[in-house]
Amino acid sequence: MNSNLTITEDHVKELLRAKQLLENPGLAAKITNLIGSPIEKGIDSLPKKWSDKLGKITTNSLLKATNAAVFTMKDKSVKKSSNAMHKTAVAVSGGVGGFFGLAALAVELPISTTIMLRSIADISREHGESINSIETKMACLEVFALGGTSTSDDGTETGYFTIRALLAQSVTETSKFIIEKGVVDEGAPVLLRLITKVAERFSVQISEKVAGQAIPFIGAAGGAIINTVFMDHFQDMAKGHFIVRKLERQYGQELVKACYDSIKL
Repeated sequence: MNSNLTITEDHVKELLRAKQLLENPGLAAKITNLIGSPIEKGIDSLPKKWSDKLGKITTNSLLKATNAAVFTMKDKSVKKSSNAMHKTAVAVSGGVGGFFGLAALAVELPISTTIMLRSIADISREHGESINSIETKMACLEVFALGGTSTSDDGTETGYFTIRALLAQSVTETSKFIIEKGVVDEGAPVLLRLITKVAERFSVQISEKVAGQAIPFIGAAGGAIINTVFMDHFQDMAKGHFIVRKLERQYGQELVKACYDSIKL
């Protein structure tokens, strides 16, 4: 990479847009703005053993989505990602979840996660990625670990590049394994390690989604609306992520990160 290379003004504007998407308030704030009630009320109403159960459901959902979506998707020529179509599909799923409540989550979440993963892959293609690339497939999974700033993180590092650094080794190990083996089983230790790390962060967003649906009088219609916000949130994360990756392919990660860090919101 040419050390004298500088990012153009247009690309700095793109990076500003990416940072606005990636570092803005998280899902809890968006749901609270939507339903007019602090999300903490919903979280307080969840069963006491909910955290352990949620972790298992989240990990399982990511594994199923990965197997059903990422490793079976092929490249296709698209000019723009089908965001509206995916939002409609996930809204239907959320309506079912809202109607049946917490009991339906183990069924609803894998479906919603798979739909979201396909939407994320669509967005990656729109930004010049090849979904046939193992690196792109891993980048799609990374999106679920991105959530913007959130009070639920309890001080956990939330910066975009920090999260990518935390996942880097697992992403590299999983990519190498898949390239060498050609396929990857759901029980492969390298994949499980990556999925577990992503699930640790994704489960925060899941708990906020479910908490919103758990607030009295939300019901099926509210569940559909919250799932639409949920999808919109991760579509924003994907747009920001793949804008950054597009610029990294042109300028290198070091220069893009320096410019990203220098941008004040």
